[in-house]
This record gives sequence, structure tokens and C-alpha cells, in this order.
Amino acid sequence: MSELQFDVVGADGPKAYFARVTRETIAHAYLFTGPSGAGKKHFARALAQSLLCEANREGVLGYCGRCASCRLFAGSDAARHPDFLEHTGVLKIGDSDAAMGFYEGEELTARDLVRQLSMQSYSGGLRVLLLGDIDFATHHAANALLKFFEEPPRGVILLLTTSTPGRLLVTIRSRLIELRFSSLAHAHVVSILRTMEYDAETAELGASLGQGSVTRAIAALGDDEESLRAQVAGWFFEVIAGSSPEQNWATRETLDDGLEVVKSLVRDWTALGAAGSEVALLAVDYSERLRALPALDVSQALALLAKLDDAQRLARTNVSPQMVSELVRMSLTATAAG
Repeated sequence: MSELQFDVVGADGPKAYFARVTRETIAHAYLFTGPSGAGKKHFARALAQSLLCEANREGVLGYCGRCASCRLFAGSDAARHPDFLEHTGVLKIGDSDAAMGFYEGEELTARDLVRQLSMQSYSGGLRVLLLGDIDFATHHAANALLKFFEEPPRGVILLLTTSTPGRLLVTIRSRLIELRFSSLAHAHVVSILRTMEYDAETAELGASLGQGSVTRAIAALGDDEESLRAQVAGWFFEVIAGSSPEQNWATRETLDDGLEVVKSLVRDWTALGAAGSEVALLAVDYSERLRALPALDVSQALALLAKLDDAQRLARTNVSPQMVSELVRMSLTATAAG
């Protein structure tokens, strides 16, 4: 048997789990949880490629990279693979009377997915569904897939990813095997950025700013003043200055990453109060503005970080994003007024 590859950096826990799994013992549905940018979707795509690879193997991890199936995964052609279906983001319920047939529209729905995956595999093997950053527009949309999660057709593997598992219905979550992805190590983020053709110095900077997240690293390296990081940082400094910003950056899609930006700025603000102005900061792009802030004492810093932890826990439930950001604003305002 030729050597197989599995091009995933980090994810030691999930790798160890699937290294013990065979095609006979693999479950029908998995939920990959963990912070944004930890590589959950990348792992899921690599696992899907492994499951659909035509090479002979004993386990489920690894793909040859040469067969007809792997060639579809090699570039941006995975969407054309007849036995791989991927959707990212919110699912609506869909039309129960829609025609059958392979879905070629721009927006998949819960009922579309049920229809598609009820068909037979084109190759006679498995079919794989990846629902990345899964969220449901309504409970009805979630319930449309609930029975499918309970009893999927033979030969179908479901892979779901989310950074906010608390938003999923308990009835759905209980039917999935949950695997946790940790934030990536600094060296892993650097390695990934280098493969994306960032130079060594820029990759190091991105890894420092991203703090374990490739998504945040790439966003931080961008020069777009309208980026989420820039919006949240601007909001943060306005709040600390005593203003009530009109712009609200918090949506269901941005809340988790936005809170991480706030938390990273507060960590640096705390470090400045504890160790003085010469301390090395993680948010080097905002170091000048952070050093201009009034110093936090230890009790203030601990109280504020605890409130941010509470906000992050709330963010992983169905509490309104605007309510969570307002709670954060009130905590920052109270701390600054000290």
C-alpha cells in the first residue's frame, strides 16, 4: 500500500481518536467544537477526502492524493465531488415540496440536505456531509434534520463544526459524537501562514496577533480598516474613553471572534498595569493606544476578565449578541471609571 497523507497541522486529540477508528467502527455523525480558527473545517475536509479516497487502507485517516476522488479535493473542485456535500453557516428549513434531484442552487436548506443524502452514493461507497459553522435559522430548521441525525441512511457520514455548541439544540447535540479542538500552538499558526505564502516575519506577527487562531491571524494582518478586528478595537477604545459608540459590531457570526479581540486587548491592558510600560504586548498593532490607557490594578483586572469570561459563555448560547456586547460595554465603562 502506498504511503497516505493527512495534511492537518495540530489537532492531536482528534487525530488520535480517528487513528483508532476503522470503516466498520466509524460513527454516523460527529460534532467538531472549539475556538474559531482552530482548524475544525480543514480537519473535516481532510477527513472527508480520506473517507472518499479510492486507495486501500486499514483505517479512516489518510488519502493518496492521486485518485480521481482526491483530484477533486486538490483545488477548489471539492464542491463538484458527487459524494461530498458542504454547507457553511445558517440553515433554513426549505420547501417540503421542492423537486428531487442534485441541488445546484446557491442556498442549501435543511430539507435539501435530507433529500440529497437520501440518494445512493455515485461511487457505491460513502457519502459525506460537512456542515461548517453550523447554525439554524429556526427550531423548525433544526427539527427538519433531527430525525436524519437519529437515523441517517446507510453509508452517510455527517461532520458538523461550530465554535458555539451551546446554540445547538440539546436533542441534536446528544446524537453526535463531540470532539474538541484546542487553539493552535504559535508554531502551528506560523507554519500554516507560511504555506499561505506569508514571509517569515509577517507569519510571526500574525501568529502573535491571532493567539492560536488562523482566522484571527489573517484578519489582523489585513490592512482593511473595516475589518472586524479594527471595528472591535475602535469600539473598545471609544468605550474606555467614556463614549457610547453608535456602531455595534456584534452579530451571531462575529460575536465569538469579536469577544476574543476585546479579551486580548484587556489582557494587554492588564499586563501593562502589572508589569509596567516596557512589557511586551500581544496586540502590537495597538500598543501605542494601550500604553496611553490608565493603569489597571490587579483587582480591577481580575474582575473585568471574569466578566469577559461570563460574556463568552453567554455568547455560546442563544442570548442576543447585542445584549452580550452591551454587557461587555457596561463592564468596560465601569472599569474605566474605576
